[in-house]
Formats: sequence, structure tokens, C-alpha cells
Amino acid sequence: PFWAKAEELGVMVFMHPQAAPGTTQNPRLQGKGGLGNTIGNPLETTVFLSHLIFEGTLDRFPGLKICSAHAGGYLPSYSGRSDALCGRGGAPGADCNALKKKPSEYFKNQLYIDTMIFHEEGLRHLVAEVGADHIFYGTDYPFDWPVGIDFVLNAPFLTDAQKEQILGGNLIKL
Repeated sequence: PFWAKAEELGVMVFMHPQAAPGTTQNPRLQGKGGLGNTIGNPLETTVFLSHLIFEGTLDRFPGLKICSAHAGGYLPSYSGRSDALCGRGGAPGADCNALKKKPSEYFKNQLYIDTMIFHEEGLRHLVAEVGADHIFYGTDYPFDWPVGIDFVLNAPFLTDAQKEQILGGNLIKL
């Protein structure tokens, strides 16, 4: 019912993983390095988006729009792996024949990501993988991440039109 209502209303759903109150973090991600945030949150984002694709949610609700935090997790960089899985007949539990398109193609109309990638080359790669028209500037405010709008404005590989898209034009259009 949630996805049906979101599609009916034409709203975008923003996804950001967060541990539920009273739950414990995955023990493998405890310790030094803030792994729950640096690795865990992008991983959870990847898993969430993959479930939406492979469980057919995006096919059942073709008007659904999802924006995910953490630059889409690892999925934009590894969407070719999901495509390859489906291209070779799938794997146990992956019913690729039930999908209406290749997994990477959901980034062309239903999936959007933020810019929380931190490195210029990472942003260039995201634009190449999903297109500037499916990326929104993200801050993760109030957390003190070292990425302001200059990250987008100073990217030499982006045209002025792409910079405008990412910094607000895509959201205005939607």
C-alpha cells in the first residue's frame, strides 16, 4: 500500500538507512573506522535498491520515484554486475526473467541518487553511469561532511547545464 500511495501522489521517496532504536549494529562493522557509516550505510542503500529492483516493486509501480542517499551506495558502480547476472540466466533466487528491463535501466527513469561520493572521479563516474539528470546535490546535514556545492560547481567534466541540473534543476523539474 505504501508504494501504491507514493506512486498515486507522484511524490519522490528519499531513502536513508538508519539503525532502528534499540537495535545493535552489525558486529562486523563495530570497531575503528566508523564502518557502520563508511561501509554499512552505503551497503544498506545498495541492498534496499536491489530489493526494489529484483522483487519487482519498481515494475509494479512504474511511476514510483526513489532517491537514495550515499550516491546510491555501491549499486551505480556495480549495476553492470546485476545486468550480467540477468544476462546469463540469473542465479538462484534471482528471477531476472520477471524483470521488465535490465537492472541498470531503472536508473534511467525511477532511481535517483545524491552526490555524497566525496571524490571528483567518483562524481564523474556517477554521471557516466546514471546521468546528470538523475543526481541531486546532497549534504547529509547536520553531519559535517567535507562536501559543499563547490564540489559540483568546480567539477571540470560537468557542463554548466549539468551543474544546474544537479544543484536544483532536477528537483524543480520533478
